Amino acid sequence: MIGGGIAGLAAAYYLRHSEGSGAPRVTILESAPTVGGKLRLGEVGGVGIDVGAEALLARRPEALDLIEAVGLGHEVVHPDTTSAALWSRGELHPIPVDQIMGVPTGVPAIGGSRLLSRAATARLPLDHVLPRTRFDEDVAVGTYVTARLGREVVDRLVEPLLGGVYAGRADTLSFAATMPDLAAAAGRHRSLMDAAREVRGAATRDTGPAFAGLPGGIARLPAAVAAAAGAQVRTGVTVRELRRASAGWSMTTGPTREIDEIAADAVIVAVPARPAARLLEAELPVAAAELAALDYASVALVTLAYPRAAFDGVRQGSGFLVPPIEHRVAKGVTISSAKWAWVAAAEPGTVIVRVSIGRYGDQHDLQRDDADLASLAAAELTDLAGVRGAPIDAIVTRWGGALPQYAVGHRDRVRRIREAVAAAPALAVCGAAYDGVGVAACIATARLAAESILADLANLPAIAS
Repeated sequence: MIGGGIAGLAAAYYLRHSEGSGAPRVTILESAPTVGGKLRLGEVGGVGIDVGAEALLARRPEALDLIEAVGLGHEVVHPDTTSAALWSRGELHPIPVDQIMGVPTGVPAIGGSRLLSRAATARLPLDHVLPRTRFDEDVAVGTYVTARLGREVVDRLVEPLLGGVYAGRADTLSFAATMPDLAAAAGRHRSLMDAAREVRGAATRDTGPAFAGLPGGIARLPAAVAAAAGAQVRTGVTVRELRRASAGWSMTTGPTREIDEIAADAVIVAVPARPAARLLEAELPVAAAELAALDYASVALVTLAYPRAAFDGVRQGSGFLVPPIEHRVAKGVTISSAKWAWVAAAEPGTVIVRVSIGRYGDQHDLQRDDADLASLAAAELTDLAGVRGAPIDAIVTRWGGALPQYAVGHRDRVRRIREAVAAAPALAVCGAAYDGVGVAACIATARLAAESILADLANLPAIAS
């Protein structure tokens, strides 16, 4: 296993625990000092907290099933509130409920929100009478939504919600890859709002909580998965080259003067696209070229601790998002102490809040040092939400190249990568670069990769032995 993020760890678990797997010996090679990837714990204001991903999609089974399998199922918690807002035109507005990633289900869903101008609201009914907007091939989210509903819906609604997930731009992100359910429904409807109503209706039939977490942070999950996998974990090991061997694969690690060759019957590459491209270049140039073309966005998370009095009069809720059109530094804010009861209980007199900074193509503010970035985040909280006074503690976590950008044509790119990889025996890939950036999506790719490897090993008895 190359890569010890949640995808690599989950793949190791499934290799050991899938029915009929025969419990192969699994080694995880991770270049960082610890496993977990973008699931990481930090401490601010005396509270241990996630400084990477901090919630799981509860309506996808993969993450919760794995949590249950590794013995943490009884600890799963859900947010106290998911009531979020949008900061637009100088004030906070509740995010309308009847929408899918910013696309409204109808005029009433958005008309009374004051998020759109009167002209933009008046344009919405055209969606029901305009000719069908066809997209036989993939199209950018911004292009399609603008054609149906007007540019302001993209700028004020879609951009902040889509950016909150991908830190990307609606005009470059793939409709089919980032909103697959809505894109599929749009192919069945003349009206995009009718398509959004269909998808929204299907979502509301699931009455369970949308999100889940773990007390102490979901960054507790990697260690539990690693332990349950029974794998040998080697941290601080960078794989520099991957080559086919007479039986299986050979991995080159270590500095030039101290090269170490590691043999393996099978390999799963569970690292981001760029390092995966370098590893596959020698043996699978087509897959490597496709991976190398996949771009990433960098972000920083500034986690701040405030005395509770600083939030007197501040709008209650889980946080808010800021559209790029507002030209603010903050992309999104999560009030962790309002969202998670376990955070609030850890230090009752303290409020913990996370400020996300950084969008694709806009890295300027990320060049600031930690102290400056923390001061800037605190100033944004004062200006945007009315938080008073200075924080009592802060921690800055930088995630360089954190979020893959699912550009137009992404799903075809992934298909070509997987076809090329499938042609090589006992090799698979998994992670956020393929089918979704969330934890549950990464775990789903891990299971697919493990199943592929086990099938290959079963068909190659000489290797399997």
